[in-house]
Amino acid sequence: MKNALRVLRAERNWSQADLAERLSVSRQTVNAIETEKYDPSLPLAFKIARLFGKLIEDVFEPEEPARVEREELET
Repeated sequence: MKNALRVLRAERNWSQADLAERLSVSRQTVNAIETEKYDPSLPLAFKIARLFGKLIEDVFEPEEPARVEREELET
């Protein structure tokens, strides 16, 4: 999932370790979220958004859902 975590963290001059400590997670978890290798749990996503004073949608951008064809809707 695309996210603005790296930008938000950099704006505050926080290292990954600084952010990890504030979130009570490992630095590796922060790195995995930033590099889009790991999607955070919903509680962690809300915690991240609150920490930065943002809406969850301002931090995380969900992938586009697959388009459902009209025929699939009619069946």
